[in-house]
Amino acid sequence: MADPISTPLLDTVQTPADLRKLSAGDLRQLADELRHETISAVGTTGGHLGSGLGVVELTVAIHYVFDTPADRLVWDVGHQCYPHKILTGRRDRIRTLRQGGGLSGFTKRSESEYDPFGAAHSSTSISAALGFAVANKIAGTPGKGIAVIGDGAMSAGMAYEAMNNAEQAGNRLVVILNDNDMSIAPPVGGLSAYLSRIVSSREFLGIREAFKRIARKLPRPLHTAARKTDEFARGMATGGTLFEELGFYYVGPIDGHNLDHLIPVLENVRDAEEGPILVHVVTKKGKGYAPAEAAADKYHGVQKFDVITGTQVKAPAGPPQYQNVFGETLAKLAATDDRICAITAAMPSGTGLDKFAKAHPTRFFDVGIAEQHAVTFAAGLAAQGMRPFCAIYSTFLQRAYDQVVHDVCIQNLPVRFAIDRAGLVGADGATHAGSFDVTYLATLPNMVVMAAADEAELVHMTYTAAEYDAGPIAVRYPRGNGVGVALPETPQKLEIGKGRLVREGNKIAILSLGTRLEEALKAADALEAKGLSTTVADLRFAKPLDEAMIRRLLTTHEVAVTVEEGAVGGLGAHVLTFASDTGLIDAGLKLRTMRLPDTFQDQNSPQKQYDEAGLNAPQIVDTVLQALRWNESGATEVRA
Repeated sequence: MADPISTPLLDTVQTPADLRKLSAGDLRQLADELRHETISAVGTTGGHLGSGLGVVELTVAIHYVFDTPADRLVWDVGHQCYPHKILTGRRDRIRTLRQGGGLSGFTKRSESEYDPFGAAHSSTSISAALGFAVANKIAGTPGKGIAVIGDGAMSAGMAYEAMNNAEQAGNRLVVILNDNDMSIAPPVGGLSAYLSRIVSSREFLGIREAFKRIARKLPRPLHTAARKTDEFARGMATGGTLFEELGFYYVGPIDGHNLDHLIPVLENVRDAEEGPILVHVVTKKGKGYAPAEAAADKYHGVQKFDVITGTQVKAPAGPPQYQNVFGETLAKLAATDDRICAITAAMPSGTGLDKFAKAHPTRFFDVGIAEQHAVTFAAGLAAQGMRPFCAIYSTFLQRAYDQVVHDVCIQNLPVRFAIDRAGLVGADGATHAGSFDVTYLATLPNMVVMAAADEAELVHMTYTAAEYDAGPIAVRYPRGNGVGVALPETPQKLEIGKGRLVREGNKIAILSLGTRLEEALKAADALEAKGLSTTVADLRFAKPLDEAMIRRLLTTHEVAVTVEEGAVGGLGAHVLTFASDTGLIDAGLKLRTMRLPDTFQDQNSPQKQYDEAGLNAPQIVDTVLQALRWNESGATEVRA
């Protein structure tokens, strides 16, 4: 008689409290089921895959050993948190990942008590975990701060700034370095695991502390020799010296997929009085799913895919992506101008600069997750006569704002900023939206700010930026595909601060900045159908403004509307300021500004996000009609 089919262990785990009821011997099966569930979910929704598969065992081990949520677990970036979400009461919603109204693709405080700190930008985890740890220490309450940080995130200075201040947290801070790419560790095996268990044990730490007390009473040469002997005993063949110098007790490296190694080490760390402690685990991206293991880069972020074959659902063929238009254009320009160089912060393919890197490897620089350094490095290049392009996502450039102000604009250095992912970005949600760059750049003296309305305009603006040596200049463009216009064979150098009229009318003026131009033209069609003659202008520049064009449009049309893919303080604010300063408002001007709402919008499709923001054609039409006090009889209502 066949044995009855047993209930999957994962079905018995709703929260980490349930997980901790299992025996250590059950954890291997649970991890296998968790990996399968993660693959199945991401196959349905798309999203980040390889990073989450790499931390399945680590996720199980952390929740098994530590008392989450009382022990505060902070995932760096958070794109590896899908297994964590499954184990923390969200399995029933895991197939809503990155969908409108569904789970965020990152950790999010409002989503669960097991997400104590929201993340989506890298290298913040140690600072946040340190805050939790010190707060508990001050209050005299139990609870540790646990930061899980990847080796890529360790390229950012903020991680080291936090570590440099971590000693005050004592044993309440645990940092787990998830090393899945940088290969700073030697081969990990049984001997390494055994040594890690020994040096993290309470007995070893007690002996070590006693030895340190004795050594302090020795003459300085003997004291120094004793300290070096201790460091050597623990650090030989491990590479822990840097972390020791920052005040951490280093343990590792250990195999991040071997639960028999992970559990006892983490238990020792949990119970240790020594601290803060850094545990170095070595993992493999995409672990346990052959297609992801074979091509970690292609399976970092995926479309929906067939779980059996790994084949991703391909998006329909369409116009080229903006990032690729930029990268290919810049590579061509650099072929005839050896002063052009390109800098990115760990996003060579995401910014399209992989094409530049292939064509001009000696003039391409990927500085890692170090946006502040990227900007000031570019400033140094510019000061020495080069023509640097600093290509960074809008949301990440926020991290280098002081460098933009202090190192670039005050010195009026001709750094070219290529600002990718401008505007709303869909499934990545609020953390990656490029909502603020026009506002935070156009307020700066010396800065020129352009916004491409389509892929052909991006070609022209990239060339314009390359040829502009008078000071800093930025061009912003969105995520995704262009609108389908033909790319110019020869780029045009645009006149700085001059827009273009795309369509001419005499009653309504729509002043567009960036890729809302397509929606502005649709709105113009709808207004024309109501008998309202409409002009559509692509301003091209948020700074400097085309004041001559704006003055003419505002004084010759009954209603003017500005439309932009940015927050308050951008184009609309600058046009209003111009109108106020020049007395145009006193003339009874009907001017309306349309911009992103004063909220952080959650993930959804870009079309739905812009509907929610009120920046699609129907909302543009409504704004115009409300300004006219229009009624459906086709007449303007009489004002009181």
